[in-house]
Amino acid sequence: MMLRVLALSLTLFTGYVQASVLQRPITLDTGTGELFGSLLLPKSDNPVPVVLIISGSGPTDRDGNNTDGGRNDSLKRLAWVLAKHNIASVRYDKRGVAASLAATPDERNLSVEAYVADAEAWGQKLKSDPRFGPLILLGHSEGALIATLAAPSVDAAAVISLSGSARPVDQVLRQQLSNQLPPALMQRSNELLDSLKAGHTDDNVPPPLQTVFRPSVQPYLISLFRQDPAAAFARLKMPALIIQGSNDIQVGVGDARLLKAAKPDAELALIDGMNHVMRIVPNDVKRQLASYKDPQLPLAAELGTRILGFIDGLRPS
Repeated sequence: MMLRVLALSLTLFTGYVQASVLQRPITLDTGTGELFGSLLLPKSDNPVPVVLIISGSGPTDRDGNNTDGGRNDSLKRLAWVLAKHNIASVRYDKRGVAASLAATPDERNLSVEAYVADAEAWGQKLKSDPRFGPLILLGHSEGALIATLAAPSVDAAAVISLSGSARPVDQVLRQQLSNQLPPALMQRSNELLDSLKAGHTDDNVPPPLQTVFRPSVQPYLISLFRQDPAAAFARLKMPALIIQGSNDIQVGVGDARLLKAAKPDAELALIDGMNHVMRIVPNDVKRQLASYKDPQLPLAAELGTRILGFIDGLRPS
């Protein structure tokens, strides 16, 4: 009987939380295509902080799900953590991805600069909305770079880098691929990386390397390899929070420390056991990969604690 009462109480609480949060689709007309997103807005008589959540690389959608990697709902769950603590959020499908596919259907036309311009446009839209207070840009993985580059022009109140690299991405790819490829393919991979870093495309891509270096994605990689994440992070004038999990198989703690060195006044949160999709998962390859496809796994508790504490510190005393 007690268990049934407890279950009923939890159900009622969950229903109350959802009823006190406005859930709405939200769109942005960029002038070169419409982008689609989701708004979570806690009911409040006063403006609330708003977090613009920017997803990671490739076909990763607003919820943190990737057609190549599986459904884990990491960014969706994070948005609800914020909403339950009176913080609004907007997460969106990048141009060329999911509901925003039509904005740039051909990936040959994608670029970091276009993603940054879109983030800036979302930021301006949110800053002009009287329901919102301080604007915080939160980027996950490659989205951390986009957030860093967009923040100055929208005069964001703060930036949160979640699993963001400090090194130019070509260096990260070299390291990742060196652990996976046989010598001959690694040599060809390095040649492709050198060519793209120099700003030149190369159509001679062996089948095993097509996923990373297919000709249609090379223009985007050229725009990405031009960026220096640590240098961009160092230029930020607003408060910043760096979050990195110790069990992230895609981005290491070393990158978080490099970002901290680039901007010493940034807050650094190293979360023991957290992986790239924000769950506490052992350093076991099978369990790591399984977590990318398990939306029921809870987010690391410390993740919410650190983000909420950081945002709370931005509010006027």
